[in-house]
Parts: sequence; C-alpha cells; structure tokens
Amino acid sequence: MPVVRPSEAVVHEIHGVRFVSYATPLSGSRELCAWRGEIPAGTRAPAHTVTKEEILHLLDGELLVTLDGVTHRVTAGDTVIIRAGAALAVENPADRTALTWVTTSVGLEAALADGTRIAPPWAN
Repeated sequence: MPVVRPSEAVVHEIHGVRFVSYATPLSGSRELCAWRGEIPAGTRAPAHTVTKEEILHLLDGELLVTLDGVTHRVTAGDTVIIRAGAALAVENPADRTALTWVTTSVGLEAALADGTRIAPPWAN
C-alpha cells in the first residue's frame, strides 16, 4: 500500500524507546524502512554496531549521539548519517522526549557490546 496512515503504523518498544514503524516489507516497502523514534528524557540506549547505513533526522528535542567514540550534540533539524559498521550510542540528556525520523535499508541488524544480535522488526 502506498499510503500508511498513523493508525496503521506498528509500534515496538525496546530499551525504553518507542519505535513507530511506517515503512517495512509488511507495509509494502521493498528496499527501505522508515520509523519515528520516541526517546524519553533521560534514556541512554545501549551501544551497538549497525550492519546497514541509517539516516537519523531529529524532529524535536536534543540527543547525544556517539559514533565510533565521538559524541555529537544533535538538536532539532539536525541529520546524522550512520555508516554501516559504525558503533552507535544514543542518549537523551534533556527533560523531554526526543522525536526522530529514521530510514535504512531492509535487513538492518544491530550487534550489542555483549555480542547479542538484534534484527529489529521495524527494519526488516
């Protein structure tokens, strides 16, 4: 289906973050996935390495994004390009929820520091 309504988006939660999935193969996309991330105040997501490039655009709020050991303060309107193979950590140091829009290729996986691999359903 070429149009996905908010009521049709699929919600997933992990590590205290809410992922509202709009584009996946289940909704008709063949190559790309897209979702809105809702990162509550004070959240520190675990560091992970991604297998596919991701584009993260911050719609609202503020984040600390660490890529390969370098931390960047990201504010609303900023876009972060996360290369495949990059180590990524995201933290919301603010007192309100940060909202992101993220796109990637179908089949993204993430490897946590302990070796656990995750194939997030909002990206597969």
